Amino acid sequence: MATREQVQQLLDEGLGYEAAGQRLGIPAGQVYMIATGVAADGGDTVPEQARDRGAIPASQRLANPPAENPTSSRLVHDWIAARVAADPQMRAAAARQKADDSG
Repeated sequence: MATREQVQQLLDEGLGYEAAGQRLGIPAGQVYMIATGVAADGGDTVPEQARDRGAIPASQRLANPPAENPTSSRLVHDWIAARVAADPQMRAAAARQKADDSG
């Protein structure tokens, strides 16, 4: 768990919440909460003392970072191709699939 001192040092160096989170290996919303004491989901009114610690009026973007869910991976496709090449039944199925696809 990152400490308030670690977070504050990175913010003092000029890093934003996202960059500080990457450096610490935690989500940006967690960095924001450690630094300000306020949840990044925007559900609370930001108290004055939290504003003094760097709280921002619109922090929702820090609470729900975009998920990374790739729909395909070259590594996986290569692995499947190698498995097909090593298996006679898979090669036959791949040949049938190519024949069906070509119309």
